[in-house]
Amino acid sequence: MIKVGIVGYGNLGRGVTLAVNAASDMECVGIFTRRDPSSVCPAVNFPVYSVSELERFKGQIDVLLLCGGSATDLPKNTAGLLKDFNTVDSFDTHAKIPEYYSSLEKVAKENGTLAAISIGWDPGVFSIARMLFGAVLPQGNDYTFWGKGVSQGHSDAIRRIAGVKNAIQYTIPKDEALNAVRAGHNPDLKTRDKHLRECFVAVEDGADKSAIEQQIKSMPNYFADYDTIVNFVSDAEVKVMQQKLSHGGFVFRSGNTTDKNAHLLELSLKLDSNPEFTGSVLTAYGRAVARLAKEGKSGVVTVFDVPLKYLSPMSEEELRAHLL
Repeated sequence: MIKVGIVGYGNLGRGVTLAVNAASDMECVGIFTRRDPSSVCPAVNFPVYSVSELERFKGQIDVLLLCGGSATDLPKNTAGLLKDFNTVDSFDTHAKIPEYYSSLEKVAKENGTLAAISIGWDPGVFSIARMLFGAVLPQGNDYTFWGKGVSQGHSDAIRRIAGVKNAIQYTIPKDEALNAVRAGHNPDLKTRDKHLRECFVAVEDGADKSAIEQQIKSMPNYFADYDTIVNFVSDAEVKVMQQKLSHGGFVFRSGNTTDKNAHLLELSLKLDSNPEFTGSVLTAYGRAVARLAKEGKSGVVTVFDVPLKYLSPMSEEELRAHLL
């Protein structure tokens, strides 16, 4: 059995908890939280500990599944955890992935541990599609659209702003751009051409709404390059919206093999629950990291580095017999 630790218990932590519980080859050693453990009521009856107790579980956990946010949690905490544990995380600030990779590689190599970073559906599953589609159709253009749906990372980034009580952010593809790609027009699309970001924000009493709106719209890597709408609403309204964390998106490769023959490759996801699906991807890569680490692999890997067979609980013989 693969022994797993879950670090953080928000929406993503809940999704990971459900996925680990459904995995026949995994055992949860515990959920580790910064909150008072007695205040956490997990979806599955796994033990809950303070994150400060993690050190005493060194050698007892094959892989930690990290459920913190990309804005501050993962950049601040992953390196420290990687000194003693193998880790999997969902760091999703695309522009900062190379920097994040480099910051962890030295730590992992020095300590003989293994980290899988930027695991989820984008980056993650969509990254694999972009690589595969580009490899088999080299003469063409890539297009990625997200939504309509709730972006956990962007919502978390808004909630980190001083004066914000709660927030949720929806990513919405622009129909004109999406239709042009589907029609095979190979349009030249800038970041702002493809998506609209709409935010619903509840603020603390007395907070400067104008300043908060400006902070959101100017936030690099999150909102600065997009048309962004900020709506100020009550905390109760945000909580109602947070009950349905759906998302999804599309990866396209549009191109030609000859002047006469055009091709459109598409992968689409429609997700009722973004955190539950992301948690399922993290859990599958947790299996892969545990296996690779057992074989002596150390350092940092992404979805490009992990053979797909390591994700599955099926044996190599079963994979060849049933899925090939």
